[in-house]
Amino acid sequence: MKKERRPEGNFSALSEFILLGFSNFPHLQHLLFSLFLYTYLFTLAGNLLIIFLTHMDAALHTPMYFFLGNLSFLEICYTTVNIPKTLASLLMEDRSISFLGCATQNSFFFTFGGSECFLLASMAYDSYIAICSPLNYPVLLNKKTCNVLAAGSWLSGILISFVLTSMVFTLPFCRSSVINHYFCDILPLLKLACVDTSLIEMCIFMLALIYIAFPFVLFFLSYIRIVSTILKTVSIEGRKKAFSTCSSHLIVVIFFYVSACIIYLKPKADSSPDTNKFLSLLYTFLTPILNPIIYTLRNKEVKGAFWRLLGKSRLACIKKVISCNCL
Repeated sequence: MKKERRPEGNFSALSEFILLGFSNFPHLQHLLFSLFLYTYLFTLAGNLLIIFLTHMDAALHTPMYFFLGNLSFLEICYTTVNIPKTLASLLMEDRSISFLGCATQNSFFFTFGGSECFLLASMAYDSYIAICSPLNYPVLLNKKTCNVLAAGSWLSGILISFVLTSMVFTLPFCRSSVINHYFCDILPLLKLACVDTSLIEMCIFMLALIYIAFPFVLFFLSYIRIVSTILKTVSIEGRKKAFSTCSSHLIVVIFFYVSACIIYLKPKADSSPDTNKFLSLLYTFLTPILNPIIYTLRNKEVKGAFWRLLGKSRLACIKKVISCNCL
């Protein structure tokens, strides 16, 4: 059923929205605050460590870790868009956000989210070439190609952000100022518009197909070929190493793409605000924290880079102490 058109009359523009957040779960407020705070701090620390290591250690100057460094930077920006405001809302009764603040949050959310969709697909391509065509890896994934893939991912995020923000925040909002979400997501916002939004909803569905479903299909096809190639590997040790490398990427991508697909491609009639809120936690909270866990605690090369850097720091400290004693 189409939404009613805007009734005749003068309507003052909304100056702010109210983020309902998790206020309908009062018994979970303190638990959620602690969980989100520690998740955010760990996400920042872990991803900053990855960026630092991939920049400082020459052994990690490869396409895989180039994309990983970009992903870590994206995760930091992505979580910073939403989590600080969510933490403030859980602590204070004032859950308001200005119209401009809501538009800004929405814009950055889709910039970083759209960029991550294609960056994860680029990382799948990296894994595919590394396993299925290792002899051509230096040619197919040279520095120029990596830069183009990364730049394309960032530009795609900027594009979808501009399109969606322009479409939604030029609408008249006169139904209510309460957004039943913990951040300014686009679907809850459309429910507040006092005009027919069916065309915009169709555009969002089509963009979700391009930005979420299409990269996920590419990822899925890549991993079919990757698994097929791995199974043909004679060495059992080679299989273990390849599966270990790919499984980490697989875990992150499944959580990210599947949860996003459920929310943005699900029929509107089946949409539940509370269900969507908790599903969105998978790609706004869980995925960013999985990145540093998987790529540091389970990655021998990153751990090796960390211990080498730590060893250099200790050696530098020892040399400094000796020089001071000599003086």
